[in-house]
Amino acid sequence: MQIQTQKRYYTPAEYLELEEKAAYKNEYRNGEIISMTGGTTEHNKIALNFAAYFKFGMRGKGYQSFIGDVRLWIPDYTQYTYPDVMIVAGKPIYEGNNRTTIVNPCLIVEVLSKSTQNYDKGEKFTHYRSIPELQEYILIDPYSFHVEQLVKESENRWSFQEYNGENSLLKLGTIAYEVSFRDLYEEVDLQAI
Repeated sequence: MQIQTQKRYYTPAEYLELEEKAAYKNEYRNGEIISMTGGTTEHNKIALNFAAYFKFGMRGKGYQSFIGDVRLWIPDYTQYTYPDVMIVAGKPIYEGNNRTTIVNPCLIVEVLSKSTQNYDKGEKFTHYRSIPELQEYILIDPYSFHVEQLVKESENRWSFQEYNGENSLLKLGTIAYEVSFRDLYEEVDLQAI
């Protein structure tokens, strides 16, 4: 005999209340709460390198960088998520009365993992594209010197570019900024992953 368990669905308000008390981060997808897997130190280094180099390289230019602890609300898909890095042009627009959730990133960076890379490249990107301010999406491979870049050209058109090799230079398509792979992968041990 097979026992079927019933899924519990939560309202966004219930999720936010639970998330305030949670010992670890969870995503919210259309009523379901999904536990996030922990990232590796190498994953963390890459996200931090991108955010730090961007912050110092763009000082005084009107952009703000946020890393993994700031939540993103995607209303079209009733989703709360925690991108690895978000860049906001100007001031962040907050969802709700707190300063933990934003709605207006112009650029999102995800460092891939074996367990989430298909989701990050597929359904999650579909959800991200519903954000009107989003202009660019960067996917960084923590296992090799490889980056995928998607840049919004018009309402339903995104261009794709790949960068490969240790000597590569990632040039953002919507912001006058570039970062070398040596800086992006600084102190990252690709063999350790």
